Amino acid sequence: MPLLILSDIHANLEALEAVLADAQGRYTKILCLGDLVGYGADPNPVVEWTRAHVEVVVRGNHDRACVGLDPIEGYNAAARASTEWTKGVLTKENVEYLERLPRGPVPYSCEHGSCDLVHGSPADEDDYLLNFADVYPLRPLLETQVTFFGHTHVQGGFLLTRTGVGRIHIEGTIEIEPDYLFLLNPGAVGQPRDGDPRAAYALYSPEDRSVEYKRVVYDIDRAASKILDAGLPDSLARRLFEGV
Repeated sequence: MPLLILSDIHANLEALEAVLADAQGRYTKILCLGDLVGYGADPNPVVEWTRAHVEVVVRGNHDRACVGLDPIEGYNAAARASTEWTKGVLTKENVEYLERLPRGPVPYSCEHGSCDLVHGSPADEDDYLLNFADVYPLRPLLETQVTFFGHTHVQGGFLLTRTGVGRIHIEGTIEIEPDYLFLLNPGAVGQPRDGDPRAAYALYSPEDRSVEYKRVVYDIDRAASKILDAGLPDSLARRLFEGV
């Protein structure tokens, strides 16, 4: 049975619950590519769920920032405000959990295959993989055929051939073909930025050598209302409706 691949939940409990309901009964274990917190209004419930249910998590930049491991001067105003608010509400136990999250790449192996988990890039956990030029130099660093990454909030990814890079189209299921290397992004659960506001995730089947990209509608009104009720910036609520 497949593995459930999540990324960039960003304290959006409504989106997470919708993903779990949609994927129910279709996976054995859960892997997460980081950014559990930041932006959304439910950091403690999301981290507590993660602690109880997720097999492997790599840290994201917001996970580091929200527990004081990174400076936030380079963040935009909304991200800084969200980070400071999150610092003020996280429980001690959840802070300690986020502090212990490992830096990617983190290898994951099961009976039928293996993959690497990163937040941004195999080269640097904070790099964004958006274009062919970002991806092609990574070939020497790829230690498994499949690497899952997040950070961009854009569902899709790339395949590397012997001579170049191709972009993964995100319509349904893709086959992990033996002659290629794959960098695959499940998309953001809690704050998509690819023009589709639905929560995004992926199901990876090592046995069948396939990855299925999924989207699911969730209660954006409730998630946005929580953001506003918490006194967080209006822009963090608006962008949920727009998927940007």
